Amino acid sequence: MATKEVLTTKINGGDNDIFRELYGNDISELKRNSERYLKLLDQFTSEFGVKDVEFFSSPGRTEIGGNHTDHNWGRVLAGAVNLDNVAVAGPNGTDVIRILSEGYPRFEVDLSSLTPVMDERFTSAALVRGICSRFRELGFEVGGFDACIDGGVPKGSGLSSSASFEVLVGAILNRLFNNDRMDPIRNAIIGQYAENNYFGKPCGLMDQTACAMGGLITIDFRDPSSPVVKKVDFDFVATGFSLVITDTGGNHADLNDEYASLPSDMKAVAAELGARVLREVSLEQVLDVAPNIREKVGDRAILRAIHFHGDNQRVVEQVEALEKNDFKAFLSMVVDSGFSSYMYNQNIFPVNNIKEQGVSVALALSDLILRGEGAWRVHGGGFAGTIQAFVPAALLQKYIDTLEHFFGKGACKNLFIRHRGAGIVEL
Repeated sequence: MATKEVLTTKINGGDNDIFRELYGNDISELKRNSERYLKLLDQFTSEFGVKDVEFFSSPGRTEIGGNHTDHNWGRVLAGAVNLDNVAVAGPNGTDVIRILSEGYPRFEVDLSSLTPVMDERFTSAALVRGICSRFRELGFEVGGFDACIDGGVPKGSGLSSSASFEVLVGAILNRLFNNDRMDPIRNAIIGQYAENNYFGKPCGLMDQTACAMGGLITIDFRDPSSPVVKKVDFDFVATGFSLVITDTGGNHADLNDEYASLPSDMKAVAAELGARVLREVSLEQVLDVAPNIREKVGDRAILRAIHFHGDNQRVVEQVEALEKNDFKAFLSMVVDSGFSSYMYNQNIFPVNNIKEQGVSVALALSDLILRGEGAWRVHGGGFAGTIQAFVPAALLQKYIDTLEHFFGKGACKNLFIRHRGAGIVEL
């Protein structure tokens, strides 16, 4: 814990080692983030008064391998990115948590009652209440604190702003009241619990785990109650390639049925083989019964099952390529994953709105510019939203200029894999 004056001095206009680790070496980015931190300090003092505080940061995440595999107990490859949610926080000596997030009304959560509140569903207060409830159930301490948060992970960006927020709250509680004794995976599981049971949204564990752990990780969900998480030792920055996420600006409304059809189609195929999910059957078994079940489950479900098995195995091969420092083979598999999502998984545009195909256009432009030089694929859920590309330095400006010509200035975010997960920013 430190005073505002001490923290301001340590920030030093962004010229410090921890900022370079979190945000890179670009001077303008270091300065921009130092201004974020200073603004948060001023906001905290104005809202909650003068007290000793600490900074916390939680990254967003990018899915790199395994598109729509986690819900059928498959494998994924994911990484934390340098866009983050930042909080300044300190204990307030009460049983009330008070949080002010940039652009949102201040809210409070009274720790004397941690049962779900129906009127809070789909709000940040529900997430905080659920996190605190689970902390207590698992034998960890909770207490009142004040926090101001700057949401640097944009909502709707495909970078998991909600998961980043969840593990940020967990990191604050872990530091202020538990001496950092909770491990990152437990923090992630608690965030998922709060989102499922208090916020009201069913979700997997990939997003929270990537945000909590930091770096590049692969997760195996064969046992979804106890996923196996492994760090992957690879330095993307050293390749000279940029990780570019492009927001195509698609309309996410009325896509619930599209998203729900993905796991249900896959599980329908598995059910025909007496299994719960596709991870419990082989591709050979699927192809063997496919002619007999086409009419019942539909050809799209069979194609999605083919995608699942291809992308699930591809994650293993991607990890092996990175561990062998074979970046060229890795890039080839990223492209293969993208084509599999397009042809088999069919989560590139909604079937009820074929005129709006922003993701398709972004993938087509990426193909034209990067073929033989980089890699591109749909990012996350699909149908609308974002794509991902690995772009060599020589083509970076051309790529950004072309994509932003179609989708507007600022649509492209030039990112890198950040090695530090959610936790205190020790200046």
